[in-house]
Amino acid sequence: MAKRDYYEVLGVDKNADDATIKRAYRQLAKKNHPDVNPGDKDAEERFKEINEAYQVLSDPQKRAQYDQFGHEGPQGGFGQGGYGDFSGFGGGFGGFDDIFSTIFGGAAGGARSNGPVPGDDLRYDLTLTFEEAALGCEKDINLVRDEECPTCHGTGAAPGSKVDTCSTCNGTGQERVISNTPFGRIQNVRTCSRCRGTGKIITEPCPKCKSRGKVRVSKRRTVKVPAGVDNGQVITVRGAGGLGERGGPAGDLLIVISVRPHKLFKREGDNLFIEMPLTFVQAALGAEIDIPTLGKPVKFRFPEGTQPEQQFCIRGEGVPRLRGNGKGDLYVTASVEIPKKLTEKQKNLLREFEGSTTGNQYEKKKSFFDRLKDAFS
Repeated sequence: MAKRDYYEVLGVDKNADDATIKRAYRQLAKKNHPDVNPGDKDAEERFKEINEAYQVLSDPQKRAQYDQFGHEGPQGGFGQGGYGDFSGFGGGFGGFDDIFSTIFGGAAGGARSNGPVPGDDLRYDLTLTFEEAALGCEKDINLVRDEECPTCHGTGAAPGSKVDTCSTCNGTGQERVISNTPFGRIQNVRTCSRCRGTGKIITEPCPKCKSRGKVRVSKRRTVKVPAGVDNGQVITVRGAGGLGERGGPAGDLLIVISVRPHKLFKREGDNLFIEMPLTFVQAALGAEIDIPTLGKPVKFRFPEGTQPEQQFCIRGEGVPRLRGNGKGDLYVTASVEIPKKLTEKQKNLLREFEGSTTGNQYEKKKSFFDRLKDAFS
């Protein structure tokens, strides 16, 4: 399979600066790391691809050569021995350990330290009525998440009990393992097998949280939904997500909006659309009619000779703009209805009316026959 462009892999422009490339790399590496996606082979392959791209684009010399020669490179290619082996996670990345530590609080190869770890972001799907989304509202939601154990205050140990430093890793949460390979002795860093990365040994677990340091809690909270939100948009509540570990910050709560359809209105951005039924007499003579809006109805006069499907705009009667002042507009489409089941008297009146017309009252009909005459003349 042909390699993807390194800039495309990281989702950055070819003119991106070092800071942008590094930021994109960190976000993608965190999302696709094998520890975050255990057993996911696709994520593992993406992780390899992301690291390969970053290895080249973060090095000015390699990047310049890549921009000039592409994947082939000047001396055997990128990611195929010319600039390091990208087949594994443990080595050959040049500075990757430091970046990995910044992202995950650990080292390459799946090890993690006992430093602060940010909490996970939580997702909540919130369904709103059409009016609630357009006009804004407050909704009570039931949020289930981990919170610090009130008994042990996050230590995982029973109150008053002793917590020892792990003798295997000396409190670092990591242990080094030396393996003999055909290429020599290789040292890998992995999560401590005894303390599981905490750096501590709990002799007496907390009776409430069973040494987790956190408990599952269900709480109701009120969320303010701003006016103008739409389908698929996300409201972010900072710090309301999963509990961080070892002093790490809490994640965010991501509220994904779903809006029920309306019986009358359709929405496109900040604008509303509605079909207004008119009798053919109202369309012919003109009429003033109350038009429904998201607030109070507004009076609108349809002009004499209104045509079927003719559209009119009422300014400022649409949806409030989510990021800005004012509102969108309301577009009203005239839906002219032809009556059915006429009485004989009504039919005679219409025949009399039709006989009194000269043809000038029907612009489309006159234009059609003029064009027909020109076509055969």
